[in-house]
Amino acid sequence: MKKGIHCETSRKTSYIYQQLWHGPWQTRMRKISNHGSLRVAKVVYPLGLCVGLFIYVAYIKWHRVPATQAFSITGVAPGTRWSQQAHGPPGTAAHGHEVFYGIMFDAGSTGTRVHIFQFTQPPRETPTLTHETFKALKPGLSAYADDVEKSAQGIQELLDVAKRDIPFDFWKATPLVLKATAGLRLLPGEKAQKLLQKVKEVFKASPFLVGDDCVSIMNGTDEGVSAWITINFLTGSLKTPGGSSVGMLDLGGGSTQIAFLPRVEGTLQASPPGYLTALRMFNRTYKLYSYSYLGLGLMSARLAILGGVEGQPAKDGKELVSPCLSPSFKGEWEHAEVTYRISGQKAAATLHELCATRVSEVLQNRVHRTEEVKRVDFYAFSYYYDLAASVGLIDAEKGGSLMVGDFEIAAKYVCRTLETQPPSSPFACMDLTYVTLLLQEFGFPRSKVLKLTRKIDNVETSWALGAIFHYIDSLNRQKSPAS
Repeated sequence: MKKGIHCETSRKTSYIYQQLWHGPWQTRMRKISNHGSLRVAKVVYPLGLCVGLFIYVAYIKWHRVPATQAFSITGVAPGTRWSQQAHGPPGTAAHGHEVFYGIMFDAGSTGTRVHIFQFTQPPRETPTLTHETFKALKPGLSAYADDVEKSAQGIQELLDVAKRDIPFDFWKATPLVLKATAGLRLLPGEKAQKLLQKVKEVFKASPFLVGDDCVSIMNGTDEGVSAWITINFLTGSLKTPGGSSVGMLDLGGGSTQIAFLPRVEGTLQASPPGYLTALRMFNRTYKLYSYSYLGLGLMSARLAILGGVEGQPAKDGKELVSPCLSPSFKGEWEHAEVTYRISGQKAAATLHELCATRVSEVLQNRVHRTEEVKRVDFYAFSYYYDLAASVGLIDAEKGGSLMVGDFEIAAKYVCRTLETQPPSSPFACMDLTYVTLLLQEFGFPRSKVLKLTRKIDNVETSWALGAIFHYIDSLNRQKSPAS
């Protein structure tokens, strides 16, 4: 209730009681003899209180209706709970604004994360994201491949976060989805399916909206497309038909994605099979250039650069030697539940030159290059962001912009310092060199500026928002085929 109503109500109530005390009732009581005053008081006082209470309740009820009708979702600050503001039935607000939620689980190679999104949608307009809750747990779902039952505990813990965050009345209408990425794609099929089945059992026992397709392994193309939706939704590009859009670069642990909307016919004609994807959103169709490179995520690339094989221990426990590590380095590294013994090697050439040669061998003929990326604005996140922040190329909290060539400058500097002093991270030279050459293989010149960010308007720039958004949009189209 608004503050003004409280004040007006208090004044009205005060006036009512003043009239009861100083008006005809008091005059009447003065005229009553002393011996009858007690008996009359027993009748008059309760009667007066009842009359006052009746007037007070009638007044409040009369004024509640305008207060409710005046509510508008416009301008709701991020983080504001819908249940604290709306007075209508679930899913609707004043002036026809619809409110809905979506829950997306991101089962990645290094952790499982839950994203809880709250949307509002004015009539005939694009929805707006008004709040996001995010929580992550380690290790990734794939870590429970040999002990499936243990995976349920973490999933349930993240579900409890959703139950606390979403108002009770919205539970049954809120879609619940888990999509697994490269971590499960790299597992043997039978192990991956057992994990997904366990998650589905936990989901089915929850109070949320669970479909037959609620749990799945996301193919790489969908991952890239969903991340593209996220970036363009948050930057407002999807609200303007025909407006300029931005491209997306995502570097995960097991795979890396690139996605953008081509404007040049030559890009469409020269793209290999499987690189173009049709996307339907908001009754519009987009033809995206989108591809996911499995095995070229940062962790998988490390293993390839070291000479290891995905999911397999080194033969006879052999040490993996790499020119991308400090010559004096010896240690162990765990990847996908396998521990490897690794070490650097002594050589006459500089560390960066040797490392770049090795990385080029790993990337050879594995990445498609397109000229149009030079003219498209790109956002980059995940390990691109983490690496840039770790060496001071961007602010660790706010992100920033840099040139592709900045990664190369940082790589040369870090590789050189590894030759003379202990490294803060044994993989810094390798990782920076890999990212430099990967971006160049995509077709980005050294002078190309990239925007690196973790959040836009306080929302994570992951594929999760785009995926749940697309899922909800698909559900709506199924309900209204004519649209």
